[in-house]
Amino acid sequence: MLLRKIIKRETDIIRHFWIISKCVLGLAFALLVTIPPGYGLYAAFFPTIIYLFFGTSKHISAGPFPILSMMVGAATVKLAQSFPGNTGSSNNSTSNFSSVDDYKVTVAASITILSGVIQLALGILRIGFVVIYLSESLISGFTTAAAVHVLVSQLKFIFQLTVPSHEDPFSIFKVLYSVFSQIEKTNIADLVTALIVLLVVSIFKEINQRFKDKLPVPIPIEFIMTVIATGVSYGFDFQGRFNVSVVGKMNPGFEPPKAPDVTVFQDTIGDCFAIAMVGFAVAFSVACVYSLKHDYPLDGNQELIALGLSNIVCGAFRGFAGSTALSRSAVQESTGGKTQIAGLISAIVVLIVILAIGFLLEPLQRSVLAALALGNLKGMLMQFAEICRLWRKDKYDCLIWVMTCIFTIVLGLGLGLAASVAFQLLTIVFRTQFPKCSTLANIGRSNIYKNKKDYYDMYELKGVKIFRCPSPIYFANIGFFRQKLIDAVGFSPLRILRKRNKALRKIRKLQKQGLLQVTPKGFICTVDTIKDSDEELDNNQIQVLDQPIDTTDLPFHIDWNDQLPLNIEVPKISLHSLILDFSAVSFLDVSSMRGLKSILQEFIRIKVDVYIVGVDDDFIEKLNRYAFFDGEVKTSILFLTIHDAVLHILMKKDYSTSEFKPSQEKDGKIDFTINTMEDYVIGNIRYQVKQNSNQHIIQRDLHLTMT
Repeated sequence: MLLRKIIKRETDIIRHFWIISKCVLGLAFALLVTIPPGYGLYAAFFPTIIYLFFGTSKHISAGPFPILSMMVGAATVKLAQSFPGNTGSSNNSTSNFSSVDDYKVTVAASITILSGVIQLALGILRIGFVVIYLSESLISGFTTAAAVHVLVSQLKFIFQLTVPSHEDPFSIFKVLYSVFSQIEKTNIADLVTALIVLLVVSIFKEINQRFKDKLPVPIPIEFIMTVIATGVSYGFDFQGRFNVSVVGKMNPGFEPPKAPDVTVFQDTIGDCFAIAMVGFAVAFSVACVYSLKHDYPLDGNQELIALGLSNIVCGAFRGFAGSTALSRSAVQESTGGKTQIAGLISAIVVLIVILAIGFLLEPLQRSVLAALALGNLKGMLMQFAEICRLWRKDKYDCLIWVMTCIFTIVLGLGLGLAASVAFQLLTIVFRTQFPKCSTLANIGRSNIYKNKKDYYDMYELKGVKIFRCPSPIYFANIGFFRQKLIDAVGFSPLRILRKRNKALRKIRKLQKQGLLQVTPKGFICTVDTIKDSDEELDNNQIQVLDQPIDTTDLPFHIDWNDQLPLNIEVPKISLHSLILDFSAVSFLDVSSMRGLKSILQEFIRIKVDVYIVGVDDDFIEKLNRYAFFDGEVKTSILFLTIHDAVLHILMKKDYSTSEFKPSQEKDGKIDFTINTMEDYVIGNIRYQVKQNSNQHIIQRDLHLTMT
């Protein structure tokens, strides 16, 4: 009883004859493969049967897909150039074929089998994740460009012209030149018929789209136009009267399975890999839409296995590669199909056409099939509107779309896809190589820190900079990171360090010569000049100038922001603390760790405290393996959050102004547990802080009184 209900529900789709259009489109897509139309029926039959048993999607309709058919056709045309009828020469791989059509059928079948083997291998090895490298923008741009290729390739059938095959790249321009150079030879009957069919199909597809909520099922316009065009062509003898090109002889039944031509594999391995990836990407993306809508699981690796077996079996019976059809899948889902039983019934309909009534399509004009193929490209060609939407949302994605479309149109489908993937990966490198670093500040009355350019009510602690890097730091962007950090703080720490060391050399020299005296009001110098030149110090003592500033041998303290003797010029800085927000930094490599440590050392040597916040345990473990921390760069610079580091800075600066013994400062054993509850104000919020500096434990009471 349950089986009867399922079959009845699924067969309701067939009442509207929509599924018969699968046969018609199979014939039309065979023209894209440049093989006789009859082989398109095999491509419409076998994938449906195989996917029924091995696929995990309940809604997609397996079968020919125009973009894949075009890709198979491009690879087939490339190898068909070596056929004796095309080149005037012969070789062992082509001498066994009676006609160029037989050779093309074998090549297309061999390409299909190899594509299926690649998909099957990827599924068995469970590496279907490779499809993630084909982004939505890339697939959209690629399918749009492929639709342009399909459009150009069908012109020869619409005008009924003899156009020689051209290889990539720039093949699309060569085809256009061949078409328009002999436009005067156009068969008017084919052209008029194709234009009428294309116009009617476009109108009814628009009706189906606009009234999809009111129509019980989309109007099967492909099937209707096929029946009308076939009847008109047969009744008025178009082939005899107007010399139109028709489908021709269609042999009933199946041809016996045939082994692939392995000599084709070595010349088409790249094309086959592209076909396998694009076919899986299209089918899986459509399947994901319906699996999310109807809440059932989907296995990507099993989908690869199902598509791979479908292509292997289809190729063995001389069909060509397929994936899924967007329109047929939409009809199958919208009319209530919930299992692949609907696919089985459609396969039975195709089987009837193959075995019994295929001969009725023999008078059908090829220009009609070309028009039907073009009518199904509307959705893909309308994707040009994606450019404006992507430009508003993400300019990088927009650039990927545009460049993918250009690469595919100019270089062809295979090379274009490879170039597009490479360009997409290059944009990822570019995004991480030039990240949008920012300076953060406190949003008034909160413990939240955001880009100070994005908000009005911001509070920035005096002498504290909070710098955020939103990307991984590695060998390609460590220089960019350093420059952005220098721009954020407003000075180069290395330049400050060298200036101070040069000034210290001069001060030390004056002090040793007895030319410098220290008074409560400042320095008193008994000379006006000193002989050492800046050039000598810069060129000969550069390594000494990069070392930490050591003033322990001097009997006085130097305030680098105060007036120095002899008008020694040293840039003054107000920064005393720098917080690096690394919450978005996922990894560092060895080169970047070396560069980062050098940057931290430069700041520390000019008495700027540096803190790193937001890093995870794996990040810290990697720093430890590299021996990142030492006596100068200590683990005490690590904090959990920005606010913890800010409160630590407030506590430290407040305590540093209180009295303590000099020996306690030198030993670095300051116990901050004294004054256990201190009040600090950030913005208009008063914080009470209890801090132990050795463990960085900070307790905050955020509900305290407003000031």
